[in-house]
Amino acid sequence: MDEKTEELRDIFVDTTGGDSVTERQEEGHGSLAAESDPSERVTELVERMRERYEFDAELSTDELRRVARLFFEDADDDAIADELGRSAEAVFDARMDLHLVREAEREGPLDRSRLRSLHAEGVPMAERAAEFDADEATVARQSAVVAADLESTRANDRFRDEFAELLGESDLKGGHTEEAREDGLREAAEDIETNVSF
Repeated sequence: MDEKTEELRDIFVDTTGGDSVTERQEEGHGSLAAESDPSERVTELVERMRERYEFDAELSTDELRRVARLFFEDADDDAIADELGRSAEAVFDARMDLHLVREAEREGPLDRSRLRSLHAEGVPMAERAAEFDADEATVARQSAVVAADLESTRANDRFRDEFAELLGESDLKGGHTEEAREDGLREAAEDIETNVSF
């Protein structure tokens, strides 16, 4: 060891109080998940979404967190409503605000592609209902599903994926999310108007 190296070593020992450069790793696998309580992280996620989007549901952040948790426990809207003391309609609105769409809701009775176009054009709900010869409540519900999926797609499904990761729904993290993302990308691409001249 030359003189310079010895000087540096002495400075290191004086500064750190030890002569070992490495520290023992105490944490095992999975320390990231243990860093914070998942419910706290879900609350933060809900608050981030509330800042970014205009929510239709008039539920508190705590209630929205519970909606997300129960959704990933496969509770239906009626069961969630009973748990919260809210209406099933309020729970549906909350799920749409949180981008938590059920796969069955994407297979509604209306032509999804046409409904997406009407939504993108801002066509009033009464006119949409007249076009489909359907009741306005059904069209409004299907429109909400389309709007939630489009909003989620524009965010690269980030919020839905984070909920899935935090709340441990492996099924959604796998195939269902990928299918939803592909459907959403296809839908978003269909809404883009192209005007290319060579």
